[in-house]
Amino acid sequence: MEQYLWIAWTVVGVALIIAEIFTLGFVLFWFGLGALGAAIAAMIGFGLPIQFAIFAIISVGLTVMSRTIFAKYLFHRDEDAIKMGVDSLPGQIGTVTNASKGALNEGAVRVYGSVWTAFPENEDIKLIEGEKVEVVKVKGSSIYVRPVTKELPEWRQN
Repeated sequence: MEQYLWIAWTVVGVALIIAEIFTLGFVLFWFGLGALGAAIAAMIGFGLPIQFAIFAIISVGLTVMSRTIFAKYLFHRDEDAIKMGVDSLPGQIGTVTNASKGALNEGAVRVYGSVWTAFPENEDIKLIEGEKVEVVKVKGSSIYVRPVTKELPEWRQN
């Protein structure tokens, strides 16, 4: 019976590789290759414990290596991602709709058609209605802003 065990390993390996076509995880392929490695070990004449060890080592090793490669080279880092929603606000220009008031200089700023509770980045600055401000950071449902300089960039002054 053990002389035909390589056939069972081959069938399992091919079945796992074919099953990979219908899944999204890209794991069954590596286990299929591990089963084919165990089939080769069975053809050579190694015993069942050695076949299982080869199956496990190949399958787990390839799975771990592929996850490392996929994470390192295929998945984008945060700076490459398209920012959406609240993450896209820093750096945007808005208009002060309500001037600063209170101890924290709380005001309101319209950015992308939405009005946000706004605080100046520097506590000494007051927000003036109609002033253009740049969003520096978002904290909860509030934004922190700084006035946009009224100077033109050096290359435009003439």
